[in-house]
Formats: sequence, C-alpha cells, structure tokens
Amino acid sequence: MIERSKLVADIQQALKRSRAVALLGPRQSGKTTLARLFVDVDSPNYFDLENPRHLQRLEHPMVALELLKGTVVIDEIQRRPELFPVLRVLADRTPLPAKFLILGSASPALLRQTSESLAGRIERVQIGGFSLTEVGPDLETRHWLRGGFPLSFLADDDPASFRWRQDFLLTLLERDIPQLGFSIPATALLRFWTMLAHYHGQLWNAAEPARSLGLGQSTVRRYLDLLSDLLMVRQLQPWHTNLKKRQVKAPKIYFYDSGLLHQLLGIRTEADLLSHPKCGASWEGYVIEETLKATQPDFANFWATHQGAEIDLLMQKNGRLYGVECKRVDAPRMTPSLRIVMEDLKLERIAVLYPGPQRYPLADRIVAVPFRDAARGVVEALFS
Repeated sequence: MIERSKLVADIQQALKRSRAVALLGPRQSGKTTLARLFVDVDSPNYFDLENPRHLQRLEHPMVALELLKGTVVIDEIQRRPELFPVLRVLADRTPLPAKFLILGSASPALLRQTSESLAGRIERVQIGGFSLTEVGPDLETRHWLRGGFPLSFLADDDPASFRWRQDFLLTLLERDIPQLGFSIPATALLRFWTMLAHYHGQLWNAAEPARSLGLGQSTVRRYLDLLSDLLMVRQLQPWHTNLKKRQVKAPKIYFYDSGLLHQLLGIRTEADLLSHPKCGASWEGYVIEETLKATQPDFANFWATHQGAEIDLLMQKNGRLYGVECKRVDAPRMTPSLRIVMEDLKLERIAVLYPGPQRYPLADRIVAVPFRDAARGVVEALFS
C-alpha cells in the first residue's frame, strides 16, 4: 500500500475551507481510493455514478442529497452534469449540513460546469498517479519506466505493467472519450497520440502531424487540446518578457505520465528505455513532472530564445521566479545559457537537476541538485 499522505492532507484542508471540493484527475489515478478514506463505500453518503443502484438513488437528486450530513462523495460526476445546479443549491444552505467531494475526469464539460455552477463555492484538487516522493527514491527506475498509475506501477512485472497500460489506452479511446461526448474515431486519435509521443520534450508545430495524418491543422489542435484537458498531455507554455531578443512562442509537449509515453513508444523494459533515442527527452519530462508535484508553483512555463538560451522550467511562486534545468549527465557544469537566463530573467535561483549523488554550487544562486532527492532537494535549493 502506497501512502498518499500529502494528497489526503490537501483534501482535508480543502474540505475545511470550501463548501465543495472537486478531486480531478485521469482515470485509474487513485481518486476513488482516496475518496474512500473520507466516506465508506457502503455509506449512504457515497454515490458511484457507474453503479446502477446509485444512479437509481439519484433519480430525484434533491430528495436523495438534501438530508445527508457530513461529507458526501459523488464519483464519476461527469456522467451526470445536471447534478451541478442541485449541488449549487445544496452548497448555499446556512447552516451547511453537508460538504461535497466530487470526483471526475478533467473533461472540458466537467471543468466548465464546476466553474459556472459552483463558482466561489468549490475548490479543485488535481491528482495524478503516484509521485516519486510517495513511492520512494529507491524505486525511481521502476517509477520512471512504468509511470505513476497505481495498477501499472504495482504490477507483478514489466510485461504485466505494459499490458495494463495498453488496455488503459484502448479503454480510454474506445469507451471513455465517446462517453464524454467526443465523436473522434479511436484509430485516428491513437495514431495522433502515438505521433505525439515523438514530440515529447519538443516544440509543438501542428503543420507536420496534420500533413502526416492527412488532417487539417485545426483538427490536430483539437485532438491535442482534448488530450490536454484529460490530463494526458501537458502543453508547457513559453514565458515572454520584455527583451530585445526573439523569444520562442510555441509550447512544448510533455506526457504527464512517463509510463504511457513508453507504452506508445513500444518501450517495455529498462534496457529498452536506456537504449531508446527518446531516453533523454523521457527523463527530462519525468523530472519536470516530479518537480512540479514537489514544488506546486503558482505558474510553470519554459523560456527559450532563437539565439539558443533556454531554461527547461520557469516557475513562479509567491511572486518570484525560479528556474530548473534538467541535465542527464554525470556532473553538470556552468554554461553560457544558464548565465544568460539568470541575467535576462532576474531569477532568484536555478536548480540543475541531474542523476548524480552530490549537491554542489555551480555559481552564485545556481546549484546542482541530485534528482533522487527532488522533492526535498529542489524545495531547499530554490525556496529556502
């Protein structure tokens, strides 16, 4: 059993502050398991909208919900968007007898309903798979290879993990996405998603995949936005500042989960991963995602100029800018690019994450930090 104490604490604090809390994340990321820590599955306060009996109980939602007290869980909320106006009425009661913990995929429809119907009443907690902090640094290689989805990470062996991820993708494409109201052929979206895996860590340009797939650029952008809304793919946006330099304006593409990236690239084992041409890009994306989980910045971007200066991750926290650079090398050194980034962007500090064991300074306010110590090390190096 992998403890997720930080997420549990975040949900507890959100329930104290807000009348309703939305726990949003992709399928099979552990939302239901976390919710059951707050309300027992056999409790009348628990509703699973994939369960026909629970759906029957909600045939008349106001009658079913208005007398409940304490915490009420509604799982797979995107299946019944008509519940949101009812939840707004119930959340406005004074005194408030019940608070609502709603779970669902981060679909565009769900996000729109929560923002419109429950504006000012709801707090969102985003969840992904297991983080490196949760599984422990000794399992870093397995975590990087298999990703953080619980059933993938905890599989008996690498082939079983690979098969689970294969089935997960097919279920998402063939069942879940159509149920969310998108009429996109599963084969077309799978081809696009597979092609997108080769863009991992690169600047996005819709023209090439559109030409390769025989689709319009607007269609390709719609596919990309859908995968982003479902928390499958991150479009890391560029940072712009007032400089007399040509700055990159296109987003970079990263997969949230390294295991799904490896499945689409056909990577089954650690040996496959270390010998694959996308190994470096995979590690960079993995480091970026784990850094964001550990630091929880207010905003996250990257920055690059057409002259070659760049920083992999630019984070804003408490009104200040911090940088993170990913280097899969034995011993990072100070580079002209890092010096330009520090001077042009006026960063507070830069952490250079690498696979080695020792932390050491590279320059004033620039430090090399072992990635295995990412959660504690990055926070100490940047924010202390």
